[in-house]
Amino acid sequence: MNTSIRFNFQRQLSRRTLLRGAGVSVAIPWLSAMESAFAEPQQQVPPQRFVALTLGLGLHAANLNPTDTGPDYRPSRYLQTVDDLRNRFTVISGASHPGVTGGHRAEASILTARPVGNSGGAKNTISLDQLMAKHLGRETRFPSLVLSSSGSNSPAYTENGSMIPAESSPSRLFSRLFIDDSPAERARQAQRVQQGRSIMDLVSDDTRRLTRELGHGDRQRLDAYLTSVRDLEKRMAASQAWANRPKPKVDRPKPIDIGNRNDFIGRQALMSDMIRLALETDSTRFIVYHLGGSGGVVPLPGVDEGYHALSHHGLDEEKLEQLAVVETAIIAAWGEFLRSLANTDERGTDLLGQTSVLLTSNLGNASNHSNQNMPVLLAGGNFRHGQHLGFDQKNNYPLPNLFVSLLQQLGLPADRFSSSTGTMTGLEVGTA
Repeated sequence: MNTSIRFNFQRQLSRRTLLRGAGVSVAIPWLSAMESAFAEPQQQVPPQRFVALTLGLGLHAANLNPTDTGPDYRPSRYLQTVDDLRNRFTVISGASHPGVTGGHRAEASILTARPVGNSGGAKNTISLDQLMAKHLGRETRFPSLVLSSSGSNSPAYTENGSMIPAESSPSRLFSRLFIDDSPAERARQAQRVQQGRSIMDLVSDDTRRLTRELGHGDRQRLDAYLTSVRDLEKRMAASQAWANRPKPKVDRPKPIDIGNRNDFIGRQALMSDMIRLALETDSTRFIVYHLGGSGGVVPLPGVDEGYHALSHHGLDEEKLEQLAVVETAIIAAWGEFLRSLANTDERGTDLLGQTSVLLTSNLGNASNHSNQNMPVLLAGGNFRHGQHLGFDQKNNYPLPNLFVSLLQQLGLPADRFSSSTGTMTGLEVGTA
């Protein structure tokens, strides 16, 4: 089926956006508390998952990337905080998205690898996380989660190029994940779903009547549309079923949101904890968390200038030192997230081994808005880690090749993503 045609038709029906917001979801989750409803534990294979942490202001390459390549690299300043995990992640340098420019505007391209231009006028396409969720997201209550440290901007895009707004409140996310709706809210949700299904029936009848009056090409487009209608009806039926199922319970109180928008590291740590819980309860398997750039002063010792101003350092030594304090803390918080996954048991393995965690940014050099030499750290999943893959700093390696590798390790028969030329050279499947 031509998915681009399918999604273009869907975009014309604005009520579909409302239906998606009404909780349209999919099949049954894999939860430890529900083992009796499935096969015996020894017959179950823990699923593979994907988390992307994307940075709006990049990471200073001289402090991030080791000077040596291969497995025996000496840890850089930033990587010293996570050197105990070096066999669980890979450092990638000299990679970027071919043809992508636009500085900050290229945030839209982080996970799509599609050039959108300086004006942002070019049409975007589906992001890596949403492609995964499209094919594999039907096993969980939430096909995917799109989150941010503040605001609603995100690098997650639908197939028709629409940005998916992010959730920035850990407390609201906790409620969505773990607090059951009231009976009245369940009834309202069921009513919304049922109304939506009635609308779909009407649309199907109308389009079928048109079929007799159309040529071959238009009939194919309508058939693709009707297929999408039937698919949406199935998802709405699943949503109604989900509304009547209890949510998983966790031994943790609802978090209190951090009010200080400049507490970049505190917000990162709190949302990362929510991400771990979402993965541990198998509420979803595909998550994007966008850590946009705070304009104010990050409350860390030794920092007295705004984060965004520091990222435009112009090689000023004082600014670079303050920026290093902030970015070291970002990497340290990322390391704590990895350790929390590594310390979470999942049927004899750990959650980090079942979760590929990508940390990257659209900016390789925030000071001059360069989109070349993107910072890239890949942890977890079913990859052989413990090395620095260093590619050409002037003629960058296509980062979409990494996306193909990620899709394949999830079991998807993908051989191309955007401008990729294959899978990533030097990144092997298999535990370290």
